[in-house]
Amino acid sequence: MARNVLGGELADCSHDPVTGFYRDGCCETGPDDAGVHTVCARVTAEFLEFSAARGNDLTRADAGFPGLNPGDRWCLCASRWKEALDGGVAPPVVLEATHARTLEWVDLADLEAHRAGE
Repeated sequence: MARNVLGGELADCSHDPVTGFYRDGCCETGPDDAGVHTVCARVTAEFLEFSAARGNDLTRADAGFPGLNPGDRWCLCASRWKEALDGGVAPPVVLEATHARTLEWVDLADLEAHRAGE
């Protein structure tokens, strides 16, 4: 069973849009997930602009991908969330749906400081 950063069972992140490396709504990861898509974030306009400026425009619809809008939940790469944190634009995080492997990149205190209000 996958664990979240709080030590509990990993909760689903989003089914609308359907997120996750495996497109199962969960920020699960495995050996084939080179990007480590483990951070369940509620994306913001600032983060989406930040990501687009770095070559990953998450607002653009693509085959099988609807494109994101501010407020959508999405499984982000742990390294990109850390980069956004360092840049001052880290989006809020749903801790119960953020995979424990995220802690290899980010301290729990930083995640807790950006906890999404439900």
